Amino acid sequence: MRNLGILICALYLSGCGGAGNDSPPAAVQEPPVVNVVGPGEFREAVPIKTMTTAEITAAMDVAGDSAFRAVPRYAVQAYRLTYLTLDGQGQEILASALVALPQKPANSLSPVFSYQHGTLTKDAEAPSNLAEVGSPEVVLASLGYIVLSADYVGYGVSKGASHPYLLSGPSASAVIDMLTAAKYWRQTQHVPDNKQLFLAGYSEGGYVTMATQRALQAGASTHRHEVVSVAPGAGPYDVGLTMDEDLKLVRQANPLIGDLLNPGFLRFLSDADRHNVRDQLLRLALGGDSDVTFMPTVIDNYFADDRSAIEILSDVNDWRPEVPVNFFHGRDDRTVSYLNATTTLQAMRARGAGDLVTLTDCNALPAGHAECVLPFWRFILDTFARVAKDL
Repeated sequence: MRNLGILICALYLSGCGGAGNDSPPAAVQEPPVVNVVGPGEFREAVPIKTMTTAEITAAMDVAGDSAFRAVPRYAVQAYRLTYLTLDGQGQEILASALVALPQKPANSLSPVFSYQHGTLTKDAEAPSNLAEVGSPEVVLASLGYIVLSADYVGYGVSKGASHPYLLSGPSASAVIDMLTAAKYWRQTQHVPDNKQLFLAGYSEGGYVTMATQRALQAGASTHRHEVVSVAPGAGPYDVGLTMDEDLKLVRQANPLIGDLLNPGFLRFLSDADRHNVRDQLLRLALGGDSDVTFMPTVIDNYFADDRSAIEILSDVNDWRPEVPVNFFHGRDDRTVSYLNATTTLQAMRARGAGDLVTLTDCNALPAGHAECVLPFWRFILDTFARVAKDL
């Protein structure tokens, strides 16, 4: 039974700057932004903590080799932002996010970095709870970015609601609505940005990053034309392929279990029997001490062998991006198959994306899911620093 962890890990668990000018550029006067009504509506911003560069450095030192490391340039003020978005059933829900602001001179410009976190089973680890002073969001803000990180539905103020795992619509909404609410609030606080937006995330965060960019590109949000560069790391962009590949690993380790989990077999069972298998997997995947509830829609669709539903509701791999998408993945990843990166790259290029989409292989040894988290951070810092301004 322990070999079920291979599949479970794939379905539910994550792996886990440029120099500015000496004097700040003058902020460009923006037309007033009106607080929207409904999804994207700003509700509140509560200060959490102010962290000095020395405190941020000390937190990285304590974390040691596991830390995402950089040299802080600014102190950081963190806030918990609350706003309206949509849940997995398309209903409005109050959600939360972390906003980390570099403490620059008044009216200084900054690029915006939207960071999408990987799968979490503990609400305490959600970004707006700021569990660690040396978190990636804080370190990125200390380098000069305005950093936004959505908790996602099911975490933070929406704890108790079902997290719409690997459902592209609500995943993208949580981020886009956060961007909208944060922009309104920042204008009221006279915290301008330079109209550069960067998107990045690893594992589920890579998936949500792709869902967000696709939705921005297809929609009418003002943020659409601000996106400069996107960096998805080790994400399950092709959800059906991801589950197929991990089921292969289960079959290799335990052929009997693999056959029992085969959608071709499970789809002939009753809904009640399939749901029983799904619930067992969820309990094993999340652990007895998890305090986050996951929507089982994606597993239900897979076990029912409903590829159409997976393609419509979950897949984010087959479209043509308008801005650079910089994929990063490890060839030895047994949690989220490396094929996600190669087949998505091929699909996008087949649609005419050309050199707008690239794939960088993780150079860790082995290049597994967890082993490639820190190399991913080094990759995005280098990638974004080439084009980021006003840091």
